[in-house]
Amino acid sequence: MATSAASPPSTRNRLLATLPPPVLEAIRPGLEPVEIGLREVLQPAGSAVRHVFFLESGWASMLAYMEDGDAAEVGLVGREGMVGLPVLLDAESDDIEAIVQCPGMALRMEARRFTEALDAHPAFRSLLLRYALVHHSQVARTAACNGRHGIEQRLARWLLMGHDRADGDSYPMTHEFLSMMLGVRRAGVTVAAGLLQRAGFIRYGAGRMEITDRPGLESTACECYGIVRRLSEAHFGLAPGTKAPYRP
Repeated sequence: MATSAASPPSTRNRLLATLPPPVLEAIRPGLEPVEIGLREVLQPAGSAVRHVFFLESGWASMLAYMEDGDAAEVGLVGREGMVGLPVLLDAESDDIEAIVQCPGMALRMEARRFTEALDAHPAFRSLLLRYALVHHSQVARTAACNGRHGIEQRLARWLLMGHDRADGDSYPMTHEFLSMMLGVRRAGVTVAAGLLQRAGFIRYGAGRMEITDRPGLESTACECYGIVRRLSEAHFGLAPGTKAPYRP
C-alpha cells in the first residue's frame, strides 16, 4: 500500500517539471510523496478514481481484463506521465486498471484537489491534455502492434519502454508479467526472451531483466516503439543529457 515519505525538494516527474514554476508551486501543497509497491493497484477497474498519481520512479501497467479474468497490457506509465486520466476527462471511473509493475515513488493527489487545480490553472490542464493524447496514441499503437507484429518484435519494444522508465539497466521482471504484458502464453515468452538473450541483447533470470545491448534491441523492435517515442518528444521534448523523454 502507498505510504508517505519525505517531501522532495523538486520533482522527477516530467509532466510536473514541465509546468511553469508558479503553477507547480501553487499545486505542490496537494502533492503527497508516496511509495508505490509491486502489484499495487493505483487505478482500480470499474471503481471511482480517488487519487491521481504522478510517478517519479518505477512504472505502472494499464491492464484490460477479459471476462475469464485474463488481462493484457494496453499501456505503460512511468515518470513521463500520470495515472488517473479519467479524472482529467471528467469521468468517475474506467474499465482499465493501473497496477505497479516496477516499484518506485510517486506524488499522489486527491481527485477533488486535482480537479480544483485543473480549473484554477489552464496551463496545468493544457499540459495534461497533451499527455492524454500521447497516452492515447500509445494505447492505440499497442493494439495495432499486438495484431500485426511478432512476439520477438513486441518483446523488444516492451523492454525498451521499460528501460526508458527504469533508473538503470536492470529491473525486476517475471515470466508472469511478461506473458500478461504481451498477451501470450509463457512458452512464447520463453522462446522470444531466449532469442534476445542468445543475441546478447538482454540478460534474464532470477526475476530480473538486464538490458545489455540497447541498440540491438532497437534494431529488433517494431516501428511502434519509435512512433510513440517521437510523438512524446514532439510534445514534451528531451531534457539535456537524456536519451528518451522518460529518463532523468
